[in-house]
Amino acid sequence: MLQLWRFSALGILLSLFSVVLGEDTAQSVLSENAKISNDSMLWGPYRPNLYFGVRPRVPKSLMTGLMWAKVDSFQGVQNNFRHTCEQHEGMAGYGWDEYDVRHGGRQVIYDAGNSIDITTEFVKIPGGQHGGSWGVRVKGSPREDAPARLMSTVLFYAGMEGFGSISVQNERDDLGILGPVNMEGSSNELGDFKLQITEGPNTNSHPPPNHKSYEEKPLDRAMVASLQVPEGAIWQAKSLIFSQMKEGIDAMIAQYGQENAPPPWATFTITNDIKEGNMHVVQRVFEGPFEFDIIYSSASAQTPVTSDELSEAIEETTTHFGDRFKKLIAPQAPFNKSKYQGFAKSMFSNLIGGIGYFYGDSVVDRSYAPEYEEENEGFWQETAEARMRQGGIRLEGPSELFTSIPSRPFFPRGFLWDEGFHLVPIADWDMDLTLEIVRSWFNLMDEDGWIGREQILGQEARSKVPQEFQVQYPHYANPPTLFLIFESLIDKLQEKSSTKGTNDPLESIRSAHLQNPDIAMEYLRNLYPLLKRHYFWFRKTQWGDMKSYDREAFSTKEGYRWRGRDTRHILPSGLDDYPRPQPPHPGELHTDLISWIGMMTRSMRRIAETVGEIDDAKEFAGYETAIVRNIDDLHWDKKEKTYCDATIDDYEESVHVCHKGYISIFPFLTGLLPPDSPRLKSILDLISDPEELWSNYGLRSLSKNDDFYGTGENYWRSPIWMNMNYLAVKSLHDIAIQPGPQKAQATSIYTSLRKNLVENVFNEWERTGFAWEQYNPETGAGQRTQHFTGWTSLVVKMMAMPDLSGSEGGEGVVHGEL
Repeated sequence: MLQLWRFSALGILLSLFSVVLGEDTAQSVLSENAKISNDSMLWGPYRPNLYFGVRPRVPKSLMTGLMWAKVDSFQGVQNNFRHTCEQHEGMAGYGWDEYDVRHGGRQVIYDAGNSIDITTEFVKIPGGQHGGSWGVRVKGSPREDAPARLMSTVLFYAGMEGFGSISVQNERDDLGILGPVNMEGSSNELGDFKLQITEGPNTNSHPPPNHKSYEEKPLDRAMVASLQVPEGAIWQAKSLIFSQMKEGIDAMIAQYGQENAPPPWATFTITNDIKEGNMHVVQRVFEGPFEFDIIYSSASAQTPVTSDELSEAIEETTTHFGDRFKKLIAPQAPFNKSKYQGFAKSMFSNLIGGIGYFYGDSVVDRSYAPEYEEENEGFWQETAEARMRQGGIRLEGPSELFTSIPSRPFFPRGFLWDEGFHLVPIADWDMDLTLEIVRSWFNLMDEDGWIGREQILGQEARSKVPQEFQVQYPHYANPPTLFLIFESLIDKLQEKSSTKGTNDPLESIRSAHLQNPDIAMEYLRNLYPLLKRHYFWFRKTQWGDMKSYDREAFSTKEGYRWRGRDTRHILPSGLDDYPRPQPPHPGELHTDLISWIGMMTRSMRRIAETVGEIDDAKEFAGYETAIVRNIDDLHWDKKEKTYCDATIDDYEESVHVCHKGYISIFPFLTGLLPPDSPRLKSILDLISDPEELWSNYGLRSLSKNDDFYGTGENYWRSPIWMNMNYLAVKSLHDIAIQPGPQKAQATSIYTSLRKNLVENVFNEWERTGFAWEQYNPETGAGQRTQHFTGWTSLVVKMMAMPDLSGSEGGEGVVHGEL
């Protein structure tokens, strides 16, 4: 209980000081608060592209990782080694059952291909001046279909990048190490530390000595190899270990011959070689179930961590998570049944467990040519040709980013528009963490106000991305979803939202911005210049041509067009292949973009009001009014009764191009339609029509009646996406709880849509073991990227939203009445 006392005492002191002491003293306490917050988030499994890998939020520092394989056969054994998360690698599912970024949690990897389930229980233990200590308990449990004698090999590596050192303290022994393997290291940021890999309990079994090679390499010992790895290459640990292992395999074959070769579990082992190096690998071979601990102890803490303390911390972490989840984001009816509890906890834990720390350079094209303005017909061809001539691609940085990723196996990096959606449920859990991630993104902004939409930092990140998609262009935007989080913060401040009843020893840190509005104000004031710069960068670079064509609208300025489109895609919009006007034209105006900028403008107005920038607030209010008016004037199609993109026809006149789907309802999705809007009834009818957007599993991205439905890549041309459906559920809820002519209809659709979405994601999670990038509108089947625990985790937010089925009109959608 020592861990709990340390944090609880700090929370009491912070609460007292902020009330009793003067401003200067309180400020010093708040600085201590910030230090404790940073310490509690210093360490984590911040290498989410690995099944398990711990590192600190420090550039060029200690990097660790875990590998394992079934080694009962020579055939295909190299493909059995697990390290980086991969799609379709024989997993029956994997991920965090419970996880909190400040305490830790439990992950289970159902490795059907290797006939074993791997559990990693990671916890943090506070103390000292360098971010505390941590430990992980690794367990292996043979699956039901495992062979009677399952042989598994497990490797753990620890490497130091940059200025620092790490070494093995055990005496060199060519037979291997009996007992725990001990390492020591040091760096400026981490201070001195110890790292211990234990033997585990005496219930662990190892392969018997049934070959002569056992005399030289007994498998009841740990094998340890030291490597000197080039700067920035530790991420290639698997290849480096295979290379070291191959030397030993070649030596064994030379010694024993092919016919008398050692068994595979003895063959696929590293060579014992303890020496100086910056990366050290520990390998153990087990028969049947196994367990061992990896314990990192900061020297500035009072005493090294023991396995008994690790057991206590694991139990405390589970208790903290369960209590917090129940009080903050527990599912509401009809999802408050026991069968949904594990699902909800897992979905949220995998979202927050997908937070990573990335550091490195990025590929940017800073060249300029007039063609980049995209002002001529055929601009996409001109732009491509100019880019070839300019040759302005270069490496920039290095930069760092603290971010929640969309998918550990397929998208292990930062995506700008994904992040805002990721942080919606995280903001309910830990506002301090949420705002730290937001700050990390805005720290990437250049002097013009641009933030790259995809952050591919360093060689490791680039190894997952085809070369043609690595380059970022400073005139391409991305939906500004981070502004959803500023609105959430302001809402919570106005509601005086509090989480004091959670019994969490770190609560005063997590909710400091909510419990003390001065801290929130300081945060917003510090970020405000960057927010303004980003906002006006949007207006300057994504403007739409209002004056060259005969367009009647309230404002001659508020029209917008995505830059970076071609005949097939508008990748910067996020809705890649959604049908747009053809051919592309410089006179286009895009419904989704003006809606995003409308939401962004509303958010900027509210931020300005909150921080007391009255003149700015008035300016933003003027923009907001003009944008809302122009959305109707420029994009509402009276015949189709929906919102549409606009383009220029052969007669140089502005015309609508209507493809009913997510684009058609964007002003509604972004909260720009009030409850008494005359357009709202038509939008609700479109949403709830089974021949248009409605399905039993969620809202389709494109109408069933559209000629492009299900065609081409079919990425945004029919599938159900959770981020857009969440915006629909939220907007329906906001309409349903306010007086207005469509209150009953909105309540009915909200009730049915919320239920359909959650039940389908739950059913597919149970059926496949995964959350998915998108869902099939005809069958509900999950498809495309598996383990997509980014914005698909918004189902957790939906589950925590109120049940309105008892309200007027809340019995569900009856299509004949709509």
